Parts: sequence; C-alpha cells; structure tokens
Amino acid sequence: MWNLITLDGFFEGKKAWDLSFHQLVWGDELEQYSIEQLDSASGLVFGKNTYEGMADYWQKEQGEVADRMNRIKKYACSSSLTKADWNNTTIIKDAVAELPAIKSEADGDLFIFGSSKLSNSLTKAGLFDEYRLCVVPAILGTGKRLFMEGLPQTNLSLLEVKPLKSGGVILKYERKLS
Repeated sequence: MWNLITLDGFFEGKKAWDLSFHQLVWGDELEQYSIEQLDSASGLVFGKNTYEGMADYWQKEQGEVADRMNRIKKYACSSSLTKADWNNTTIIKDAVAELPAIKSEADGDLFIFGSSKLSNSLTKAGLFDEYRLCVVPAILGTGKRLFMEGLPQTNLSLLEVKPLKSGGVILKYERKLS
C-alpha cells in the first residue's frame, strides 16, 4: 500500500478527490521516491473509483512520473467495470481471490494507491506485505479515512522512517506474521 495521509488519518478531504493537502509535501524528494517505487513495481492496483480518477488524470499529464504511470501494468478491481481504456490495464472482478496469483507471478512489487474500500478488503484478507504511508503535517478534521472501522488488529514492524524537507514523513511497515 502507498498512500499520503494526514496526521489525523484522512487520505482524502471532505469531497471526492480533495487531495489539496498533498501539495504540502510534494516536491523533489517525494517525486524521486515516487519514481523509485514505480521503477520497482510490476504493477499498480486500483479500486474502480481510484482507477477512473487516476486514468483521467495521468493520461493527460507529461513528465517522468506520468510516463511511468501510463506505461506500467495496471489492475482495476471492480465487479461492475466493463472496459478499461487506460494503457496496459486488466480488469479484476474479485481482488481477494485473484490478486494472490498475480502477486505470486509478479517480478516486482504491486502497489495500491488510494482505493480505501479495496485496501480495507485486502487488509481484512491479510494480503498486504507492506504499508507505506507519507504522513502529511496537517489535520483535516473531516474527510475520508484510509483505515475504516471494523478492520482486524494487524501488527506491523517498522522498516524505515524517511523525513522529508517539507515536514512530511514516509513510514514503511511490514505486516508481522503471528
């Protein structure tokens, strides 16, 4: 998992796609980290809403990150999506059932961006190996939480802490196996 979250746990503001708080930490360091992650990845995994929003955004963008986003293998997880127009995309109807096989055949990491409903389903199923979060130094007070109520307790081990000049902090955890 890779997400930017506020100090109070929101990954999106009050309205859909309200990500203005990202600008508080975006800069050369976070851009380079994003490029390194994309270069290590076999693919990106999205829920339907995130897939549609990312496809709409990245297909219009240019630059190093956009080139990688548009080139990389993508998986859109949705039981209702019937077509995927973004380059190199496969539709997955049942993420919990299908992603383990895709993950086992991948030659690099699979990253999930955004996609809170999907992320929560995969957390419940124990399918995340790592959680990578950039904590943005802001308190929104309202919005959409990344981790919803009802998740099982999941114990994590800290792998890395990377402070950014912007005040953000990248935290990398792995799931502890019992």
